[in-house]
Amino acid sequence: MLEDLTIKDFALIDAASIEFSNGFTVLSGETGAGKSILIGALSFLLGGKAEAQMIRTGAHEASVAGTFLLGQRVPPARSRAVPSGDDTDEEAQSAQEWLELHGIEPENGRVLLRRTLRDSGKSAAWIGGTPVTRADLASFSAFLVDIHGQHEHQSLMRVPEHRKFLDARAGITDEVNQFTALYAMLVEKRRLLDQMNSSNEDRARRIEMYSFAVKEIEDAKLKSDEDVQLEDEEGRLSSYEKLYADIESITGILSDNEGSIVAQLKQLRRDCAHASEMDKALAPLESRVDSSFYELSDIAEEFSAYKNKLVFDPERLVQVQDRLSLIYNLKKKYASSPNAPLAEVFRYAEEAKENLDRLGAGDTDKAGLEKKVAELEKQVYTAAKSLSEKRRAAGSRMSEEVEAVLSKLGMPGTKFSVSVADKPGSKVEQKCGPYGMDNVEFLISANPGSPQLPLAQIASGGELSRVMLALKTIFAGTDPVQTLVFDEIDTGIGGEVAVAVGSHMKNLAADKQILCITHLASIAVYADNQIKIEKGVSDGKTSSNCHPVKGEERVREISRMLSGEESEESLEHARSMLQKFSGGI
Repeated sequence: MLEDLTIKDFALIDAASIEFSNGFTVLSGETGAGKSILIGALSFLLGGKAEAQMIRTGAHEASVAGTFLLGQRVPPARSRAVPSGDDTDEEAQSAQEWLELHGIEPENGRVLLRRTLRDSGKSAAWIGGTPVTRADLASFSAFLVDIHGQHEHQSLMRVPEHRKFLDARAGITDEVNQFTALYAMLVEKRRLLDQMNSSNEDRARRIEMYSFAVKEIEDAKLKSDEDVQLEDEEGRLSSYEKLYADIESITGILSDNEGSIVAQLKQLRRDCAHASEMDKALAPLESRVDSSFYELSDIAEEFSAYKNKLVFDPERLVQVQDRLSLIYNLKKKYASSPNAPLAEVFRYAEEAKENLDRLGAGDTDKAGLEKKVAELEKQVYTAAKSLSEKRRAAGSRMSEEVEAVLSKLGMPGTKFSVSVADKPGSKVEQKCGPYGMDNVEFLISANPGSPQLPLAQIASGGELSRVMLALKTIFAGTDPVQTLVFDEIDTGIGGEVAVAVGSHMKNLAADKQILCITHLASIAVYADNQIKIEKGVSDGKTSSNCHPVKGEERVREISRMLSGEESEESLEHARSMLQKFSGGI
């Protein structure tokens, strides 16, 4: 849930700090007052596009920050292994899990998001106190907020999400996770069988290649981080003359002559001792001089010992360079690059040994592996069929539910359906993906007689928002996103339809935090909270500001939304509507 939003120098907003409550909150104000700017600032905070034009005129940096209260963590019951295929999976399935995976700790169940934009066009973002990329910010915030309207944060616009929502609606999420693990096992066994079925010539060639690599790496008798140590040693040996000259200079300054630092410190100690005998107040200073003497004497002895051991060994230099050349060539052949860590060479050797073990098994396990693959194919196909049947049944029920809601929201002729189509292919692996044999997509026809099209092709912002409202009403119990923002929800509606929209939002707010921009009083009166956005001019500069309205101030705002003025009739009508739909002023 969004608890507060702080905006500085964003578009027309000079500075604003807004606190939000749970339930249903309406954002109202005159046309052009800056309501959409507020949503734009929130969209920017959540990882939206950053453009220098967003910065307030005369400022050099815009910033937006928001505090979010996280819901209770529910550990996902799913397999981490995601085999290759045409489906994709989120790395995390909740805001809390995303934070755990990225090593970020919430404070008291809350997390602060912050993002800045400089007039140079450079932006920066933080989750808690951790700097993150825009992609990370968008990935995390997708668990927190959905913005519906002419904005980017629309999870239901992403077709891969449709399958997840349908599975949640059908109550088969755990079954799908189990299927994913089963499918991953089939893919792995198939891969091993394909290797066994490769030609004898190819198999022999690969055995020879891996055997040569293992022998070459083992014969080198490499040690961990040997390359780093050898490079350090080469640096010393190659720079012997300069190093020796520096050490000789150091030892000369420290202790090798009568005017050296250590010799002078000896005299200084004697003088300090005599002075301290005459004035005990000098004892602390004498102690510090003693400490300096012993420390520098010790340093001088260590430098002298280093100088005595410093010997130029041209043969050792050649050995080191030859060894580095060998390591360079091994990295070039078995690591990602000659500059890669030596650990990559060790890792290649281990993988080569594993491949040799598999290839060396020959045909001894082939019959058993073929039997296992056949068993897994049957299990996968049966499980996929079961999932498909449940999806189709749930999709049919969901279509009826969504159409019923849309009918009340001023879209009575709308046809909504859930397309559950078979994946193409002939083999089990082709017909199935990690999540079954179905391609799931939401389709809609907003006008009677028009063909049903993918949800993403709806053009009208008002229609799109109402479809989202209907879907969010249906998914309220399974969708983890807690904050929903609706922009342009009232486009092209009024009267009883607007009342129905307000009522639905009120009901949805029992489970979600709802923020809604609206011009309609018949929607606003249902809200638990109302924030007014106003535009004014100060010192020749136009700015937008916002503040919550309550009591008589809210009555006046509802009155303005009703008739554009504050007549006695409109004020009384506003009080009556607030009393009826919000339970009081």
